[in-house]
Amino acid sequence: MEFAFTEEQAMIAQTVQTFFAENATSERTRAAMEAGGIDRELWASFCEELGLSGIGIAEEDGGVGLGMVELAIVAEAAGSQVSAIPLLGLATAGQAIAAGGNIAQKEQWLGPLISGEAIAAAAYAPALKVEGGRLSGTVPFVAHGSLADLFVFVGEDAAWLVAAEDAGLSVVSHTTMDQTRPLATVTLEGANAQALNFAPAREALHAGGWICLAAEALGGAQATLDRTVQYSTERMQFGRPIGSFQAYKHRLADMMVLIEQARSAVYWAACAVDEGAPEAQLALHSAKSFCADTYFECAGHMIQLHGGIGFTWEHDAHLFFKRATSIRSMMGDGDWHREQVARLTIGEAS
Repeated sequence: MEFAFTEEQAMIAQTVQTFFAENATSERTRAAMEAGGIDRELWASFCEELGLSGIGIAEEDGGVGLGMVELAIVAEAAGSQVSAIPLLGLATAGQAIAAGGNIAQKEQWLGPLISGEAIAAAAYAPALKVEGGRLSGTVPFVAHGSLADLFVFVGEDAAWLVAAEDAGLSVVSHTTMDQTRPLATVTLEGANAQALNFAPAREALHAGGWICLAAEALGGAQATLDRTVQYSTERMQFGRPIGSFQAYKHRLADMMVLIEQARSAVYWAACAVDEGAPEAQLALHSAKSFCADTYFECAGHMIQLHGGIGFTWEHDAHLFFKRATSIRSMMGDGDWHREQVARLTIGEAS
């Protein structure tokens, strides 16, 4: 089967690629890393000027009514520049509220999230305890937790929405490897929690988050290849471009093969979710694990193939490598996702 973007999807892809290439520069990303991990001006422009922050959210809820393929297109473009924006929070918490929130919750939060006025964060939190509508417990490793206005927590059999301004909620930020998506520990002590419809909220949160991370990884991996190819034509050794050497070519070819496989995985998962296909969960777990590993490997190759300059902090190779490293462990590491693939495959066989 051959997959190709529709005319509308191709236009979205070109638009977001141009937007992030022109605006999510290395200088701006590094400045955002020093200012908490978010380029607020970039995020405001993305939400207000492009109007694509409502992707995956129905028009009646204030979104643009598109699906996971379009979300993947946006995330791929954002990932190609290691953009310091809270897209993951919107792809997880925003999708969870749209799918599992009641009318009042949607009216209160979806508008501010889509407009960029509010920032959301989400996390798996099986250890939280609820009593009388009050949540207690500790949730570690919450992406953009120190900057969020809203949290969505998903447990084993319940999902909750908690406002960051609640008196029972406190946040401690941490210095983390990927400063473009800093982590925090959230502590709840009798915080006021609003319940979400568990099953649809969890399903939407996972689908949105895994597709967002997998597509970011795809975009980042492609960028590491493109930049390394460019470097290989500029760097001279023994009177010839280093890209002309056979061993160098082989490494680039290996990267390209992995990236094309990752591209297929991302858009298979996105299409499967949009179509409600029975293999959607298999596709999601496959995409997250394979794309994260691909990005990590390609980012490592980028550093090595750039030689000494690739090991310096001033070079952008480190931005890609750190983002790749963080994506590998977010929302389930590769071993966990591959275990789910095995379980699903064995279940189908039996």
